[in-house]
Amino acid sequence: MPEDEEQELKVTDHLLVPKHEILNEKEVKNVSVQYNATPDQFPYIQISDPALRELEPKVGNLVKITRQSQTAGETIYYRFVVEA
Repeated sequence: MPEDEEQELKVTDHLLVPKHEILNEKEVKNVSVQYNATPDQFPYIQISDPALRELEPKVGNLVKITRQSQTAGETIYYRFVVEA
């Protein structure tokens, strides 16, 4: 394949990688109130996680992960970004 036709492979293009998105301040506040927890009390995800590469997160961001489930339809998880 010629070099100009090569495409960069993205981890997020794989069907088994769930959707990741960084929450803004208002969304973080709503999630914190909903779960009565501070962002750093959520499970951690390392900033070096390949699924986060395209999002360019910062340490301290809260990430929303939306997974498809055969039994539940759609499930949402939250992760707090930490150093590797």
